Order: sequence, then structure tokens, then C-alpha cells
Amino acid sequence: MTITVVLAEDQLMVLGALSTLLGLEADITVAGTAPNGEEAVRLVATLEPDVLLTDIEMPGMTGLEVAAEVRRRGLPTRVVILTTFARSGYLRRALDAGAVGYLLKDAPASALAQAVRDVHAGGRAIDPELAADAWGEPDPLTDRETEILRLMAGGYSNKEIANSLGVAEGTVKNHVSNILSKMGVRDRTRAVLKAFELGQI
Repeated sequence: MTITVVLAEDQLMVLGALSTLLGLEADITVAGTAPNGEEAVRLVATLEPDVLLTDIEMPGMTGLEVAAEVRRRGLPTRVVILTTFARSGYLRRALDAGAVGYLLKDAPASALAQAVRDVHAGGRAIDPELAADAWGEPDPLTDRETEILRLMAGGYSNKEIANSLGVAEGTVKNHVSNILSKMGVRDRTRAVLKAFELGQI
């Protein structure tokens, strides 16, 4: 049985290399390639490949948004994130978005092919060191605090966040104070920068 794969990667040289490497595997066929997230979703919807291998940072839609869209549409394709971001926060977000694999680009080619086989067989394929970090260090922020942190990253004031969430401005101030305390930073800007660095938002 041949496993069909779609690759999504905005760096064309990397895209070509991945396609060539996987094409050497007797049981894997690269059904299509996409240079951005929107094209990846279109190809997955049209071809319904067994597996989508996608980068995180791409023009238009990120790999995480692509994974979420594939799940939202109820498509059978299993999504594997292939990235340079060795951060447990990104792994958590990828799994939340519906991805079943998370691999680093410096992994050996044999590991990539095996990951495709594993997820096609119904399993998961997650970088072991990253998995240990992700589950060994639980995210200290609540879901609401993470939601507020993302709005902070969008440049919204406490009042605008309160209006958006339908809560009192004082409630938002309390949440922001808790966020700063938990993240060990002094102000909103540092909180947002640290969150980006950790892959929390």
C-alpha cells in the first residue's frame, strides 16, 4: 500500500529536498507540494492525501492554522508539523490544532519517512526531547489568560480586551497582573515578547 503525502513549505529549496527524499521511499508518494498555507488546504481538500507535512511559518496561513482548518473541515488527512521551532509551546499549540506529529527539520531523513508511516498507521510522531519538555513543564497560564495574552499581542488595551470578552476592565487588569507574575516579567511588552519566544502565542 502506498502512502500519499502533500508537502507544504515556503522555502522552495527545502520543499524540493523533502520531496526528493520522500520520493526515494518505495511506500511513499508525494502527491503534491504547496508553497503556502492556503494552497496546502486546497490540495488537501482536493487530493485527500494520507498525510500532510507542513511547516509552521508560511505566508497567509501558518501550519498551525492549516492543521486547524483540516480538522474543522473533517478531512481524513493526518497532519505532521515539520519545523525549526524546538519549543514546547509550539508543540502544545500544534496538538491543540489537531496535528498528530511534530518533528524538527534537523531530524534524519529516515526519521521523517518513519514518522509518515507511524501517523498513517494511526499513531503519533513527536520529537521525543520536545515531548518530554512539553509534558514535563505544564503551561502556567489558564486558557483565559492565554486568550488575553494573544489580544495583548494584537495591541489591544485593557478596555478593548474587556469589551471584546464581555467582562469588566478590572477583571482584565487582574488577569494581566497574573500573567506578568506567572511569566516573571515587568510589563505587557516583555510578556508578549517572552510568549512569542516560548511559542505560547
